[in-house]
Amino acid sequence: MDLKGDKVVVVGTGISGIGAARLLAKTQAKVVLYDSNEKVNEKDVYAKLPDVQVEVVIGTDFAKVLEGAKLLVISPGVPIDSEAVLEANRQNIPVWGEIELAYNYEKGTVAAITGTNGKTTTTALVGEIIKNHIKNTYVVGNIGNSYTGEVLKTDEDSVTVAEISSFQLETTHDFRPHVSAILNITPDHLNRHKTMENYIKVKESITKNQTQEDVCVLNYDDEVLRAFGAKECSASVLFFSRLYKIENGICMNNDDIVLVKDGKETALMNVNDMKLIGKHNYENVMAAIGVAMSMGIPMDIIISTVKEFKAVEHRIEYVRELNGVVYYNDSKGTNTDAAIKAIEAMTRPTILIGGGYDKHSEYDDWVLAFKDRAKHLILLGATRNKIAECAKKHGYDKITFVSTLSEAVSLSAKIAESGDAVLLSPACASWDMFESYEQRGKMFKEYVNQLN
Repeated sequence: MDLKGDKVVVVGTGISGIGAARLLAKTQAKVVLYDSNEKVNEKDVYAKLPDVQVEVVIGTDFAKVLEGAKLLVISPGVPIDSEAVLEANRQNIPVWGEIELAYNYEKGTVAAITGTNGKTTTTALVGEIIKNHIKNTYVVGNIGNSYTGEVLKTDEDSVTVAEISSFQLETTHDFRPHVSAILNITPDHLNRHKTMENYIKVKESITKNQTQEDVCVLNYDDEVLRAFGAKECSASVLFFSRLYKIENGICMNNDDIVLVKDGKETALMNVNDMKLIGKHNYENVMAAIGVAMSMGIPMDIIISTVKEFKAVEHRIEYVRELNGVVYYNDSKGTNTDAAIKAIEAMTRPTILIGGGYDKHSEYDDWVLAFKDRAKHLILLGATRNKIAECAKKHGYDKITFVSTLSEAVSLSAKIAESGDAVLLSPACASWDMFESYEQRGKMFKEYVNQLN
């Protein structure tokens, strides 16, 4: 869609909204940046956009703001059943998210990765692999680097590697990656998507415009994705599996990752040569190999990059060792499945810090994964009572409540003995106490590094 000279309304003055407004203004659309929160300071918003012409409107009649617009662009945090979207529907105005907006200007080839867990690690790894072969590679999306901020740099030879959340997929229309990947689907964001069926449908929609000329990399171990790949997926499917020997795809043979074609195996690498820890990372690596090889990257570059790749920030990230205690930051463990993978990756008795914003999750599987790994559970945030009740129901009562993350770190240092680990892996989102999981993780690291 050519938006030059057209009025476009952008909702939200956070990172996503600012990025969308700047992109639209640079491409000569008439941009109105709107925020219903009357506490937002108009001058502060303009200060974020000093290089472009944008009209900022705070907390006024949205129906009037939208009049005459050719397009409404919403941030991922704006639900599709919000009043802003409903008003756009009433006025027959199309609604895009930032991914669809950026893709409208994409000139190169796109690889897109989604799933409940592992997206950031897999996307970062795929980005590193492709950068080692194609210089003009851009790693964008939910990973923290705005797609709208990078897309005007793309050309016909470039590659964009995008981490995409379910919130972002809700507002895609023409978005078509050449290679997509769905890593796994477990319960998450049900406060937004209402049912698992809705959540699954949104995740699988990453493939909706793909054809057999494109590739979708899927986790064979996930029953939902196995069925989707067998019958419903419109792209050519490449499976990976940690648990099964498969006839075609990428799987494990003991500690080796192997490529299988018509039942014939070719060993690619041994997992003990990786710097990443945890069995969940074997899956992330196999997915990354699948995406990269489907993008045409030589296998020697893929494997050499995998061997040197280290954990991304906030995902079972080593912070420091003090008095024989190792501290790990897993602030990106924002749901129970991610937190299970983190506690299972621990090889030491672990003081576990959890709790946060309530996404209407259940915590039984997480508690059952503690086994003899979790030496003590320190809880904070909106979900602390709910988690504690669940833990006690399963016979786990080594629990202490705290009010702040600083208090959690201080207490964990007192409880921990030499040979233990301290793990921040909340199993919850951060929004009750922090702006983002990144802020939570950075503060955890600051408090840990202040210990003496």
